[in-house]
Amino acid sequence: MRREKRFKDERGQMLLATGMVLLLALLLMAYHSTKIASLGSPYDSAEDAVIITATEVESVWTALLENRSLALVEGGTGPAAACQAAADSARSDLMRHGEHRGVEVILSELNATHLNGVCTISASAGIADRHARLQFDLNASFALDD
Repeated sequence: MRREKRFKDERGQMLLATGMVLLLALLLMAYHSTKIASLGSPYDSAEDAVIITATEVESVWTALLENRSLALVEGGTGPAAACQAAADSARSDLMRHGEHRGVEVILSELNATHLNGVCTISASAGIADRHARLQFDLNASFALDD
């Protein structure tokens, strides 16, 4: 019976361990360089939604109220009631518009008056999301006769 000599050679295992350490180091460097370059967190287009929504609300405020009031008066509603109904419906619609944009639109201190053929509607607008909050006053004044 012949005895075979077994060699204790660990060179292969050491080479494997060295390769694993180098691989992990490369992965760690890639992770940190991606994090530093801000590629890990993409640009969130909703961050400026408050400003965009505020601009939209301001640009449509007067025309929206005037058109709704005129349509209500043409439908037989009195001018004072039409002025108030237009303000209430505009508040609801602008709140829904904000929901579609991913922001909260709140119109508080809504005041609608009709005096001497002029409808005046004012409100305090608050627009907010998780990034920002903006508050401003809205005013509309237009002629509204029977």
